[in-house]
Amino acid sequence: MSVSMNLNCPGLYCGIKNGSEQCGACPRGERTNIMKICQKCMDTPELYDWLYLGFMAMLPLVLHWFFIEWYTGKKSSSALFQHITALFECSAAAVVTLLVNDPVGELAIRSCRVQMLSDWYTMLYNPSPNYVDTLHCTQEAVFPLYTIVLIYYAFCLVFMMMLRPLLVKKIACGLGKTDRFKSIYAALYFFPILTVLQAVGGGLLYYAFPYIILVLSLVTLAVYMSASEIQSFKNLVAKKKRLVVLFSHWLLHAYGIISITRLDNLKQDLPLLALVPGPALFYLLTARFTEPNRILSEGGNGH
Repeated sequence: MSVSMNLNCPGLYCGIKNGSEQCGACPRGERTNIMKICQKCMDTPELYDWLYLGFMAMLPLVLHWFFIEWYTGKKSSSALFQHITALFECSAAAVVTLLVNDPVGELAIRSCRVQMLSDWYTMLYNPSPNYVDTLHCTQEAVFPLYTIVLIYYAFCLVFMMMLRPLLVKKIACGLGKTDRFKSIYAALYFFPILTVLQAVGGGLLYYAFPYIILVLSLVTLAVYMSASEIQSFKNLVAKKKRLVVLFSHWLLHAYGIISITRLDNLKQDLPLLALVPGPALFYLLTARFTEPNRILSEGGNGH
């Protein structure tokens, strides 16, 4: 429905299309300006926008790696090849997503700047000028941050279904017929969950993802080191896999810190990256004091 323009175009996101006198939703890739006229989005994403897209792109990759390790890591030597394949799938999906997005054929994005949380949920701000009829002005005010993630997930799923079953069938001979495909089945569950998460909570994730990264990376690192019974530097360097996990978490810590600071002040923000090894060093230095056997033995001696 459209409403004739009188004094002003109502609502936060309703605007006048180019060459038209009707007030309504702006076409995709456009957003209303101060004069309530639909204007093409010509901004380039800020560093924070790229970091957000990177976070959303990492989610399926991390989940792929987790389930591959969970189902095949200890049973088959094919886990490494599946990890590499998952990385290739997500990387190829990211490149193709950028190429098909406007401007088509370029590894670049034109975008509208995110101004406030409501920009992500324009459907909640459709005005009712006469309190009877609703003027539907739902649009992607944060173009393309909302839909580009959904497109990326779709390509990830397509590439996974094209490549992974063939790879697993060829190299996962040490696993049973049902076990070898469990990591793929898991992806068929978590991709719909990620899609709903983006569709419903994309705006909340946009503002909260730096803190989510820091909290999850700290918790998962502590759980991993505890489950692996790593209580000293010697235990840590005993296996290369443990070092890979540690450095991966350090990269996540650094990613979270950069996302929070946005590197607005390099002299002030870059030294904060020195805090990245802090949680792991603190755990290693204090792990022996919290060993359950030691606590129980000291408690028994006290009695």
